[in-house]
Amino acid sequence: MSPIGSVNPLQATALSRIDAPLPKIGLPQTTPAITGPSEGFGPMLDGLVGQVQSKQAAAQEATRKVLLGDSDQLHQSVIAMQEASVAFTMMVEVRNKLVESYQELMRMQV
Repeated sequence: MSPIGSVNPLQATALSRIDAPLPKIGLPQTTPAITGPSEGFGPMLDGLVGQVQSKQAAAQEATRKVLLGDSDQLHQSVIAMQEASVAFTMMVEVRNKLVESYQELMRMQV
């Protein structure tokens, strides 16, 4: 039996699922009205900072559970710490770009 000519039964069922017809998705009958932003720039930034803070709190809680022996999910703790780190780094970069943009506006002559 050559590996090229043989078909694994699991692969055959996976292929039959791929060939299955897709369900029809109905489009909404009415189009939503285009409106302006519902919140300002400040509340949006507050929300982003809150998300970063919640990721850091979740990472600290996961790490605390691992250190106390309440959980053996070390990999989840490391993943949570990396997510918090990336979110914090992104927030700092956004802040740096905002400060740079503000400084550029202040240098413009009117």
